[in-house]
Amino acid sequence: MPRPFTLLCLALLGAALYLYALASDNALLGLAVKPIPVLALIFWLKAAEPSHYRRWITIGLVFSLLGDILLAMPGDLFVFGLAAFLCAHLAYLRGYLSETRQRATWALAISLIVGTALLALLISHGLGELLIPVTVYALAISAMLWRALACGGVAALGAIAFVFSDSLIGIDRFVGHFQAAPYLIILAYWLGQWAIAASAYTSRASKTLIQAAASQDKFG
Repeated sequence: MPRPFTLLCLALLGAALYLYALASDNALLGLAVKPIPVLALIFWLKAAEPSHYRRWITIGLVFSLLGDILLAMPGDLFVFGLAAFLCAHLAYLRGYLSETRQRATWALAISLIVGTALLALLISHGLGELLIPVTVYALAISAMLWRALACGGVAALGAIAFVFSDSLIGIDRFVGHFQAAPYLIILAYWLGQWAIAASAYTSRASKTLIQAAASQDKFG
């Protein structure tokens, strides 16, 4: 398995090449290098302590990788990319639920406000036949944000960045395009995915396994 430093270099190289592809409007290069950062995160997670949490986060990253490819391919595959990221959010949601099931009413309130406000904004500008898919997606990402905020730490940071990225996608596509959108979207997306992946190293399950191993070494 590649070392963390090697994976970091690959991720940064892929990110730099993708930003160059955006700036030069090179769709083929963008398609080739866009998956690299998330692919590096998938391999990085193999070094984390095995747990249900790590498994669901990995599944979410795999669906995100598929979404990256679909959205970068020629043609309008937005709905298919949306479906892939919907599955990613559901996988993250399942992972967060394995971490904590505390109600966290304050987090639920924040998530409902954010999700409702964004959906209302998009609907006001007309979603057409995408109304149902986008509404389902908004519900899923709001639920994911709720449970991530309940977990706290880098999981919450990752979810916030991911929601920000997805919100910019919706605004850029349905409300009004702005020039910096592609760069802000992808940078927030990478930050979110990194933080979500990093949460597998700080999760309760991971800490418990590490403490158990340390105790066994101490008394064994």
